[in-house]
Amino acid sequence: MKRIAFFCIPAHGHTNPMLPVAAELVRRGNAVRFYSFDEFAGKIAASGAEFVSCDAYLPALTQKEEAGLKRVSTTEMTIQDIRVTLRMDAFLDDEFRTFRPDVVYTDSVCFWGRLNAQKHHVPMVVSTSTFAFNQLSSRYMKHSPGELADMVFGLPRIARELKKLRPLGYHVKSALSLVQSDNETDTVVYTSRRFQPYAESFSSHYAFVGPSVFSDSEPDKKKDRPLVYISLGTVIYDKPDFYNRCIEALREENVDVVISCKKAADSDVFRTLPDNVSVYPYVNQPAVLAAADAFLTHCGMNSVSESLYMAAPMILYPQTGEQWAVARRTAEMDAGVMLTDDSADGIRAAVREVLQNGAYGEAARECSADFRSCSGASGAADFIESAYRQTEALMI
Repeated sequence: MKRIAFFCIPAHGHTNPMLPVAAELVRRGNAVRFYSFDEFAGKIAASGAEFVSCDAYLPALTQKEEAGLKRVSTTEMTIQDIRVTLRMDAFLDDEFRTFRPDVVYTDSVCFWGRLNAQKHHVPMVVSTSTFAFNQLSSRYMKHSPGELADMVFGLPRIARELKKLRPLGYHVKSALSLVQSDNETDTVVYTSRRFQPYAESFSSHYAFVGPSVFSDSEPDKKKDRPLVYISLGTVIYDKPDFYNRCIEALREENVDVVISCKKAADSDVFRTLPDNVSVYPYVNQPAVLAAADAFLTHCGMNSVSESLYMAAPMILYPQTGEQWAVARRTAEMDAGVMLTDDSADGIRAAVREVLQNGAYGEAARECSADFRSCSGASGAADFIESAYRQTEALMI
């Protein structure tokens, strides 16, 4: 039995892929301690891992800081990650002394996981919830002028915060060094080699295990009429005007529509709905996608992976640089169409294109077969366990 410490930021898209891996490691008899946040306590407990709450170490946010996180500001997310690391320092020093993990499995942007593995000289495997990005695959990203300005003008603020880490034993050259991919760090990527851009440029330290989907659902598209599923994820979801245009676009179409929106209960947009539209604050997304014939998505990696796993072609509506990369690759695989016009007419035309052109569904089915042939959570667990064995062998 090995002791394995899991670390993740408070985000569904980063936490969800780690859960089947935790469950598999627990099934094999390992002791898994998952350092996360109360919002995810139930899911983590269901995996069999021991949940450790980190909510007490989240810093209080100003309105400006909270707004920055909501718009997925790279600067604000980096600064808050550094501040959480500082606040957790004494706590994690004690945890590493008492739990004594054999391996750390940490999300790629969870600074406190990565830095404490290095500080305490524990073998580390990185969990990458998006594509693996290097100089080649980063070309797939498309940053808006606002995102670029945020990154450039935020550098002095980030540099000031980084200086606070060094006296505590964290040796950090730059924020980039904390998140960039390299060919020496053991890394699990939740996609296939076929779907990963420039997969040939990554070393054997990368395990492309396919989507980590916590579902037994199988694609089943048999029903009276097509199902269109719409979701912008759990971060950039507060777009009432967009949802209103979606409803207007599809109210007269011969389709059923399911919308998942965190603010469904308190948005005037959803007060009066046509008979063919249903709205929920949350859904069992893999189960809905198993039946869906088209998915209008923000192109988060987790959502796109689940969609292709369930053979559902997409209307691609990316909101951030990373999401643009995922959208571009999906379009290259012919499994989705870019939403270049987000008016009601544009949405209607894109949905019709995906539903009426069978090539998109066929490409999604090919991706589904590819994903399902990957090693999945079992392969990720093998890779994590081997990281410990390799380190152990070097010590003998």
